[in-house]
Amino acid sequence: MDILKTVELLGTKFISSPMEAFVQELNRRLISGQQTFVVTANPEIMMYTYKDPNYAQVLKHADYIIPDGIGVVMASKILKKPIESRLPGFDLMMHLLELATEKNYSVYFLGAKEEVIVKAVKQAAIQFPKLKIAGYHHGYIDFNDTSIIEEIRSKSPDIVLVGLGFPQQEMWIQNNRHVMEKGVFMGVGGSFDVLAGLVKRAPEIWQKLNLEWLYRLIKQPSRWRRMTVLPLYLLKAIKARLKREN
Repeated sequence: MDILKTVELLGTKFISSPMEAFVQELNRRLISGQQTFVVTANPEIMMYTYKDPNYAQVLKHADYIIPDGIGVVMASKILKKPIESRLPGFDLMMHLLELATEKNYSVYFLGAKEEVIVKAVKQAAIQFPKLKIAGYHHGYIDFNDTSIIEEIRSKSPDIVLVGLGFPQQEMWIQNNRHVMEKGVFMGVGGSFDVLAGLVKRAPEIWQKLNLEWLYRLIKQPSRWRRMTVLPLYLLKAIKARLKREN
């Protein structure tokens, strides 16, 4: 039985529990051999579901959707359904690597450029010396190539981290996870670049103030177009609230 609290926002059910509780639930599912599909969602991902019905259906098949972006938390407050806390995808990935080390779970890494994934896996091994690494593969793959998932199946990892960027990573997971009998599958976006040390996260004070998005924008001004979805998502929340109250 799930021990997690959830909040429904604009038709999507988000986890509204602390990171520790969520990791505990994933561990429970790993112990019982339940396959699990986790989506780390921000406003950009959620707005994309309105443009691509196929992608929207993929997210409906996810076992858990977590509020990765502060925009989702802001929307929850607008809708008077406050989510307890943001669950950053990178932080969850690191918690899973720590859990895997403690419980002897094996991890497979898929995504990013060849040189990036190699650095990321090496860094994971440095930070977690006892981590059982099932294998890794770069993200420049043919989505019709079944050899990748067959290789992963042969390694039988407990956790599969997929950094192909959205919507590709979620679609790849949904299209291929049926081959596996178990495992936690999670899209991690650009987290391998951060793990590899090629992209720096915002200083902790920026993270605590929920301004990590602004830090990234300052460091990468080219992201400004992607940031425009935040006000659009919040506008949807405002309209939904007004409609509900009228």
